[in-house]
Amino acid sequence: MKRVGFFQSIRLKIIIILSLFLLLAVQLIGAYFLDKLETNLNTNFEANLDDRLTVLKTNLEEAFQEKRPENGEEPTLQEDVSDIIDRYSRDIFTDLQVIDSQYRVIGANSDLERIGKRVTGNIAINGALKFAEEEKEKFRYSNDRMIAKTVPIMDNATNTPVGAVRVEASIEDVYDQLEEISKIFLSGTILTVVVSIILGILVARTITKPITEMRKQAMVIAKGDFSKKVNVYGVDEIGQLATTFNDMTDRLKLANQTTEEERRKLSSVLSNMSEGVIATDEKGRIVLMNDPAINLIDTSFSEAKGKPIADVLQIEEKVLDIKELEETNSLTIDFSDDDQLFLIRASFSVVQDEEENFNGLITVISDVTEQEKVERERREFVSNVSHELRTPLTTMRSYIEALTDGAWEDKEIAPQFLEVTQNETDRMIRLVNDLLQLSKMDHKEGAMNKQKVELVSFVENILDRFDMNKTDVIGIERKFPKEQIKTRIDQDKITQVIDNIMSNAIKYSPEGGKITFQLAKEQNRVKFSIKDQGLGIAREKVDKIFDRFYRVDKARSRELGGTGLGLAISKEIIEAHHGHIWATSKEGQGTTIYFTLPLKNRKRGNQK
Repeated sequence: MKRVGFFQSIRLKIIIILSLFLLLAVQLIGAYFLDKLETNLNTNFEANLDDRLTVLKTNLEEAFQEKRPENGEEPTLQEDVSDIIDRYSRDIFTDLQVIDSQYRVIGANSDLERIGKRVTGNIAINGALKFAEEEKEKFRYSNDRMIAKTVPIMDNATNTPVGAVRVEASIEDVYDQLEEISKIFLSGTILTVVVSIILGILVARTITKPITEMRKQAMVIAKGDFSKKVNVYGVDEIGQLATTFNDMTDRLKLANQTTEEERRKLSSVLSNMSEGVIATDEKGRIVLMNDPAINLIDTSFSEAKGKPIADVLQIEEKVLDIKELEETNSLTIDFSDDDQLFLIRASFSVVQDEEENFNGLITVISDVTEQEKVERERREFVSNVSHELRTPLTTMRSYIEALTDGAWEDKEIAPQFLEVTQNETDRMIRLVNDLLQLSKMDHKEGAMNKQKVELVSFVENILDRFDMNKTDVIGIERKFPKEQIKTRIDQDKITQVIDNIMSNAIKYSPEGGKITFQLAKEQNRVKFSIKDQGLGIAREKVDKIFDRFYRVDKARSRELGGTGLGLAISKEIIEAHHGHIWATSKEGQGTTIYFTLPLKNRKRGNQK
């Protein structure tokens, strides 16, 4: 086992936890203290401001209510207000202004040019002069935190406002004090973290030392050595853990001997893990299943556990006694339904104890559906080939026997018999050539000779040949894009595909019918479509036309010389080009064959 580094050890975690707890406690205390201190300082500042503003307001009310002779010998109201304002330095009020009932400034401690001017648009002053309301607000001005208060100057006789006083004071000193205190707390926090780390190292060393010893002992036990013991340093939880660990070591030593018998069963299961594996006890009840087995029989282990294996594998009718499976060796089990073929082969192996008594069963199951499909296709293929060859051979034999019996002397009949014999011979040659081509493509023996080709002109040349050679009154409509479409293809192979599809379209089109050949460029591929106006194909038979030897109309196909392999070969060629081929059709409305070719070709080892 790899040595645990310091940064991955529990020691570091203990140190971090202790440090974080202490840091959290300091931060909570600091945050609470600073919050309360801020509130207290702001409250004291505002109370001091209110006290001074109350005195100022009282002095101004006396000045506003004082009666002055008209001869002008006494100071005017503006002079009295100015004298009162001069008593308050700007250290107390950053800005102070007194407004009379006509909204004119009659006194200020700064910006004296505004004295005598009217004040407009100030909501707080309007509220004080009209409704005798007091207003307080906080704002920032040039990065300074400010507090402003506006109070009315009342006429005690009429209890109406005769003026207003507005003061502004900076509370930035309060926050400067808070910042200094925060720095002190930060220094204390750093010192606390350093001390907590030192204490954490000492505490963690005490805790982790016995744990480290137990880890080393566990590594020794993992190697099969149960002789050593862990030191017990005390009677606390860690000491009890060490005692329990020693007891566990003794029990493991005994359990190791007990599980030796089970090891053989487990070894047998593990040796067959590539397939589905099912283990049973001596009564045939399932005790173990691996994932492939669960997937194959589509039953969870919780549902199958404890059930007889014969019931789970649905072989209860074939096997009466679980021990009979030892003689059966293997069974093929059919799990097919109406929609899908599904076959499983089960191989049985007996597990015996030391006295060679029956102790259980190991069943290896595998999916053999594809093997059965291949075998069925092989038998069907052989049957089709035999049938396809027997028909022309029978015909040839009949005509040759007739010629042998004297028909060769008849100058009218003999040429006809020889022509039929030659046609059947040509048909067998085409059939054999198609089979050889399919065989080569199945075994990847035919190399693809790909070249870069302009598809529009390439298809045009093929269709021109059909226009020249066709004898029936069948039109060929071409729908091609104006732009050039270039890609890499094997010209001979693609020509064979188009020939096969066009030949079928011509064969099954009625006289006067029309074949539509369309070529379209899509995002990463080019799409071909050949549509005829023939009899069409039933929906359930459309997907089968690409199967080998499949014919929709067998009699007419043979009459026209078809082998039943043309579309199968076309499918192999298109797939070798990494394309796709399919068909759509409706009975009485004709058939459309589609196939696509990629515009960006993937490289293959057998292509040139």
